[in-house]
Amino acid sequence: MELPAIRRIVTGHDPSGKAIATAIGPLPHVTRPANQPGLAFHEIWSTDAMPYPIGFTESDPTDRHRETAPPDNGTVIRIVDIPPEGQNGPEFNKDQAKALFEAVGLGENARHVSEGRHPLMHRTESVDYGVVIAGEIVLVLDEDEVLLRPGDVVVQRGTIHAWANRSNQVCRMLFVLTDAKFDEDLKSAQQSWDAAGQ
Repeated sequence: MELPAIRRIVTGHDPSGKAIATAIGPLPHVTRPANQPGLAFHEIWSTDAMPYPIGFTESDPTDRHRETAPPDNGTVIRIVDIPPEGQNGPEFNKDQAKALFEAVGLGENARHVSEGRHPLMHRTESVDYGVVIAGEIVLVLDEDEVLLRPGDVVVQRGTIHAWANRSNQVCRMLFVLTDAKFDEDLKSAQQSWDAAGQ
């Protein structure tokens, strides 16, 4: 089953300050990595400051930022379509995983690829809210796994993880990512855990 196209409505202000719709239509940027057919990152909007300045005009931020993690002091909202991929994730070697990570702005995460876990384990220094819209998905962590269905919400707090679609239909998720920073104690623990797992 093909999922419906995404329509974006952006609001703004006319020269008098009256609220108007400034853009209505399809998303200007959708990333579809070549080595995983069906995977799609639908870029909706991003910000790069907190608080973010709202003025009369603004260029489309998706023209400037399409990496997975949010900009410093910023946010990203996107919808991701994750295709069925079997019980253990896509059959990627480290080079294939690295190519996919680089296609979506996560190249540094290729170091997390390890035997016996999903090949697309990754982390971003952010707090992310993920909502399952359609289908189902398994959240894969270092040791835990959680099955998610439509309406389930994940608060992803900078942990290493992957999304495993073990079903026979596309899973669509909405993500809002917000910039964050690991404290020094957690950074140290992560480095030790990463070293032990390699």
